[in-house]
Amino acid sequence: MTHLSDNLSNVKTRITAATSASGRALGSVHLLAVSKTFGADDVGALAACGQRDFGENYIQEGVEKITKLAAQTHTPALVWHCIGPVQSNKTKLVAEHFDWVHTVDRFKIAQRLNDQRPPHLPALQVCIQVNIDGGDTKSGVAPAEVQALALEVAKLPRLRLRGLMTIPDPVDRFEAQVAVHNKARALFDAVNTALNSPHFDTLSMGMTGDLEAAIQAGSTLVRVGTAIFGGRTYTA
Repeated sequence: MTHLSDNLSNVKTRITAATSASGRALGSVHLLAVSKTFGADDVGALAACGQRDFGENYIQEGVEKITKLAAQTHTPALVWHCIGPVQSNKTKLVAEHFDWVHTVDRFKIAQRLNDQRPPHLPALQVCIQVNIDGGDTKSGVAPAEVQALALEVAKLPRLRLRGLMTIPDPVDRFEAQVAVHNKARALFDAVNTALNSPHFDTLSMGMTGDLEAAIQAGSTLVRVGTAIFGGRTYTA
């Protein structure tokens, strides 16, 4: 637990320094701890250090952790974010268990999430994933199509459209990282103007390797896994 606590503290220090360097208000950037491939015990240990928001890429794995931790009376209430691709056959699981979805990239998925959100739960908080740099293998809607999709998603009563999410291809130089993230910020501002919604307030971009650049460009939520939990081991 000590190493998790130290890692969490180090990441928070990076966020604070980057926020200050960009001239933004302290506390304006939130941390999402990405816990994919790490077990419920690791999540519980980090929750004991004060972290409340956790991101999962693999839906079934995430649901298992959510269910296990919810049954533990000593674990505080956590906020769960689905940050992996959502296929049609998994929308019901996501709608029933997660609090946020960052990866809406077509109206069909948004409609299914809306229809399958249980009525006793609050509206599902969602972001539209944007393929901001046009990567051939990347998920996400093309920038030119974001505004039309946002206007339709915003009408769904069981969803609350909160913003945009991006995962650009890695680039080495800080200036190049900022340039890509600035494209997302400009798109976010344009969609925000079109929507005129008080709820559209989240720009989910930046990870372990580029969180400083993302914050410089205006990210409000950074998704950090490796710098907190360590390197991952994937099984075939």
